[in-house]
Amino acid sequence: MGRILAIDYGKKRVGIAVTDELKIIATPLTTVPTKEIFDFLKKYTTENTVELFVIGYAKQLDNTDSESMKYINPFVNRLKKLYKQPIEMVDERFTSKIAFQTMIDGGMKKKQRQDKAMVDKLSACIILQSYMDSKPSF
Repeated sequence: MGRILAIDYGKKRVGIAVTDELKIIATPLTTVPTKEIFDFLKKYTTENTVELFVIGYAKQLDNTDSESMKYINPFVNRLKKLYKQPIEMVDERFTSKIAFQTMIDGGMKKKQRQDKAMVDKLSACIILQSYMDSKPSF
């Protein structure tokens, strides 16, 4: 059995979250600089079985693609060329706000909440959990 790996792709950083092998729990994994994402994925997929990639789909409130999609689309295209695993796109609207609110609700201090890398990996986890919630069962 393999994991599902979620990616919150950004211009500077990429938040990453994964499931356990039974695909029950979504967990924030790490944040890597955007320029290092393919090195990270190569190492991670060598050490772990990944069955599916879930990528945040950046949309605006009116449901049109956001400006970020001009960075996300080339990333997804390269990912498709390098990996045979299926790729699912999940609406990522409000994930950063939800992640930030989760940090507040969890009692994180203001200084900790300013860590954008933490917000990115929590956003990836929210994207992954959203995907998992939309599927009846694995």
